[in-house]
Amino acid sequence: MKLPAIILATTLMTIPAFASSYGFSDNYEYTDTGGNQTRDNYVGFRIHKNENIAFKYRVHGAETTTVRKDNWGFGLLIGNKLSDFAKIEFETMYTGVQQNRYNANFDFDVWANMLNFYLFNEYAGAISPYVGLGIGFATIWGDVDTPYAHMTDSVFDLSYSAMIGVNFALNDRIDLNLGVKYQYFGEVEHELHNAEHAITDASSTEFFFGAVYKFGL
Repeated sequence: MKLPAIILATTLMTIPAFASSYGFSDNYEYTDTGGNQTRDNYVGFRIHKNENIAFKYRVHGAETTTVRKDNWGFGLLIGNKLSDFAKIEFETMYTGVQQNRYNANFDFDVWANMLNFYLFNEYAGAISPYVGLGIGFATIWGDVDTPYAHMTDSVFDLSYSAMIGVNFALNDRIDLNLGVKYQYFGEVEHELHNAEHAITDASSTEFFFGAVYKFGL
């Protein structure tokens, strides 16, 4: 993940110079064909490309198995632009992984509901680098099938995330965005014979990209 992070950071640092060299200015505005209506609300979708989704399965007093796999996730979101520098949104997303390791089958599904807060700076009225933090709750379903036991458990746990990215306004209605995010989903306890047998910690480091439609109320 070091190389993608370096590339993204370099991109963010060069955006102001790019805007300046092509004659853009912070005073540039899109023409609003709908009159003076502001479009501070938006709805959209987001595709998550998990480069390192990890489910760390720890058996009490025994071995630890970490299930890692590149996969995809999908999210829907609705948000509001609070000011020229901040916005807030609600995102609901799903991801999961299935893998067979050491004669055991691991199957995990995660549904997270997050409240995300962003700080951004707009250049040329169209390019907005941003940083964001998210907090919410995730439901984790874990199915672990081993030679000695089959455990199916679930949990509703606190989740948090941190992200960095860039938003591109194609016009006054449609935005595209991309970024990198780390998210901790929580931990699920696995019970065997009515006692806690193991714990799985779930987290991911991922790229994401998506689009939103902006509207006014």
